[in-house]
Amino acid sequence: MTHEVETVWMGKMQFNALVNGHTVVMDAPERVGGEDQGPIPKPFMLVALTGCTGMDVVALMRKAGKPLDRCDVRAIAELTKTHPIAYTSIHVVYDIQGKEEYRDETLATVQRSQNELCGVSFMLKKAMPVTWEVYFNGAMIFTNSASAVGSTTPG
Repeated sequence: MTHEVETVWMGKMQFNALVNGHTVVMDAPERVGGEDQGPIPKPFMLVALTGCTGMDVVALMRKAGKPLDRCDVRAIAELTKTHPIAYTSIHVVYDIQGKEEYRDETLATVQRSQNELCGVSFMLKKAMPVTWEVYFNGAMIFTNSASAVGSTTPG
């Protein structure tokens, strides 16, 4: 099995990628010659990560008969200051809501996604640290990042 993406230059700095029959628009800000018709490409790595792990968590909890009320996933990446501009670390924040009795299984499901299932996280961890924290019904229930200690609930 393979994945294939075709990306076509649309002029100036805009590129459109065809992904599984869906068009994804990428562009650059006007200050660098684009028209800001879409996001720059690099954050799509974060989109892939948050989408992959979020889908893991929602699907596994649903399969267990414990559907969640909300599962929002945010990724914050640190960038180098010199070229090539690259991510040096990524921190993932899960903001999940559901029945209180699902708390422990939700955390176990997030851990399973990050440690066993999410292929995007697996690939990124080969290049940089990927840490995460989990909020359940507004309370932090897990963090493996020293910088998250004392942080506030996501918003």
